[in-house]
Amino acid sequence: MSARLANTVAFVTGGGRGLGAGIATALAEAGAAVAVAARTMAQVEETVASIGAAGGRALAVRCDVTDRESVAAAYAEAKAAFGVPNLLVNNAGVQGPLGPAGLVDTQAWWDTQSVHVLGALLCISAALPDMIANGGGRILNIASQAGTFVAPFASAYAVAKASLIRLTEHIDVEQQDAGVRAFAIQPGTIMTAMAEETLRSEQARAFAKPLVSLLEATTEEESAEGMARLRLFAVALAAGEHDALAGRYVDIEKDIPGNVTGN
Repeated sequence: MSARLANTVAFVTGGGRGLGAGIATALAEAGAAVAVAARTMAQVEETVASIGAAGGRALAVRCDVTDRESVAAAYAEAKAAFGVPNLLVNNAGVQGPLGPAGLVDTQAWWDTQSVHVLGALLCISAALPDMIANGGGRILNIASQAGTFVAPFASAYAVAKASLIRLTEHIDVEQQDAGVRAFAIQPGTIMTAMAEETLRSEQARAFAKPLVSLLEATTEEESAEGMARLRLFAVALAAGEHDALAGRYVDIEKDIPGNVTGN
């Protein structure tokens, strides 16, 4: 554990596994107090137990990001435990249905928007007033390259991520004078539980063959390097080292200045 982020209070959604757990752990190792939020308490409790065993400060909170009351309660719990969060990480996400737009299950399609876009907005709405009152903060939205081009048969996920990227731009330009900076981050190809689920999905093999091929070609070493890069960037972001990139879509494999990987 270090004291690099000793003054940081972070609220991380989707923190029970995958990218969220990795980011939450990295922030705690750098000295931040971290509220780890997700719908499945067993997962966030496991992440928090791991952080605590290593000497970090973390709190497990149940949070359904699509439910305004659930978000408000989770944020209030984090605030009561650690003080006002000055770093929000919107990581909660789902793959969504795969298939031709207009022919896939419309409710499942809309539910994908609810998790990625409404979920991020509700968390931002909970955190933003305190950030403004306290002179600033940082918002890290986990985006995807799928939000930057047409992804045939994956419209639910692609539209959600495109919307999240544009929401990031709006938040940053509107609130930068208040000291709040927002980032939309493309983390790279990392073999998370959601990626593993995609590989097992018949829908993915039928409608997302390029994605399946990419995941199948990703080695354990490449995935581990990607996670290490994301963890290091999240800490550097929280420390204010990349504010020049605020308000935009950032591919951390290509756009991060300097030697963020430490290699």
